[in-house]
Amino acid sequence: MKQQFLSTLLILLLATFVLAQVATSSIDGNWSGAIDVGGIKLRLVFKVSKTATGYQAKFDSVDQGATDLDVDTVTIEDRQVKFEAKKYGFKYEGKLNDQGDEMNGVLYQGPASLPLVLKRVADLPTISRPQDPKKPYPYDEEEVSYRNEKDNLKLAGTLTLPRGGGSHPAVILITGSGAQDRNETIAGHRPFLVLADHLTRNGIAVLRVDDRGVGGSDPGSPTATSESYAGDVLAGVQFLKTRKDINPRKIGLIGHSEGGMIAPIAAARSTDVAFIVLLAGAGQRGEDLIYSQTELIQKVMGTDPEVITQANVLQKRINAIVKSQEDGTRIGELVNEDITRFVAGLNESQRRAFVPIESTMKALMPMYQTAWFRYFIMFDPTPVLKKVTVPVLALNGENDLQVPWKENLDLIAAGLKAANNKDVTIKSFPKLNHLFQTSQTGALSEYGKIEETMSPEVLSTMSEWILKRTK
Repeated sequence: MKQQFLSTLLILLLATFVLAQVATSSIDGNWSGAIDVGGIKLRLVFKVSKTATGYQAKFDSVDQGATDLDVDTVTIEDRQVKFEAKKYGFKYEGKLNDQGDEMNGVLYQGPASLPLVLKRVADLPTISRPQDPKKPYPYDEEEVSYRNEKDNLKLAGTLTLPRGGGSHPAVILITGSGAQDRNETIAGHRPFLVLADHLTRNGIAVLRVDDRGVGGSDPGSPTATSESYAGDVLAGVQFLKTRKDINPRKIGLIGHSEGGMIAPIAAARSTDVAFIVLLAGAGQRGEDLIYSQTELIQKVMGTDPEVITQANVLQKRINAIVKSQEDGTRIGELVNEDITRFVAGLNESQRRAFVPIESTMKALMPMYQTAWFRYFIMFDPTPVLKKVTVPVLALNGENDLQVPWKENLDLIAAGLKAANNKDVTIKSFPKLNHLFQTSQTGALSEYGKIEETMSPEVLSTMSEWILKRTK
């Protein structure tokens, strides 16, 4: 009797174990996690469903406002899970735990590898962006496209127009570094959508445009630099001048971050630009700006001061290589060798502390090899600012870690003074970060967590300043 009981119990336990194995190895459902990209947390959600032949999935980049993106392949074998999205150049490899509610793995994109823990969730994460405008708008919105004839490429964007007829003042919005969409989407925020809505409600037409290779805009040349992007902006000015609903003498530019570097280049090249607004624009040389950024961002992240010093020493060595070479392939080889040589010269403790910096610098290798980066680190805004005589409004937040407010506003003011520019307004805002959000520290990791997209005070400062010069 006892033996029969034990046999029965063993069978029941075995059946339960097998059922548990089947249940916990299933990956259908929603899986949520976050990657750390340069201090910015980006939440990813994989939505997996079972099919007759296996699994299929879509994914959301929650903090970038992108949903239902295609995953090409989903595989699971012995609890090893793989997702691959070829269009976006990434794959994820993780291991499912025994409970079937967590995958621990790595996301690979290009040369970068980022740890990513995915947890099974019932509800999908959401973001709150209360400043995003809701339709119907009290103004007209038009999808437009035009050409940069010099570089032979099409640019696509959205033009918003006040109602009521007449010939309106207008602005072109210029995004920051990297290929960005017309709304300058970052960390789930759409600053240019919010800015365009505010300005158009106040009687100013706004053209916001996809960068090269994004949305409806053509890719253009891989050797393009900020100088090339200034040409794209001036093509936009020429487009606006052809429209009867735009006043051709009242077309201005609003540039954010690198856009604040491009706007003066465009204004110095054309008499058709009536005014410019610089949002966190650079006054420092590009190379110096990188060193300032590194120090401020790492300091807020709590990085050891010795590691920060080492990071800037290595960055100076990398920049020296980039400036001395024009061949991108050769730059990659030399930079890789120099990073290896530099790390080998550290002691064991220093090497361990330097691992995150080393990984970041290696992940940035494709950028180091571009003509854009070479141009950027060698660019000095002062000679350009000395040629700008149209009205200028330069704004920055005092919590900006990417473009330090005082150094850059002071240099911008000095350059414009040397131009004998009589209409210059310089203003800083306490507590505002690089995106002009009200922040605690300015850390990049705060961008997606803050609900405010752009400070209402900054929005009204811009619209009031522009209207005084265009009414």
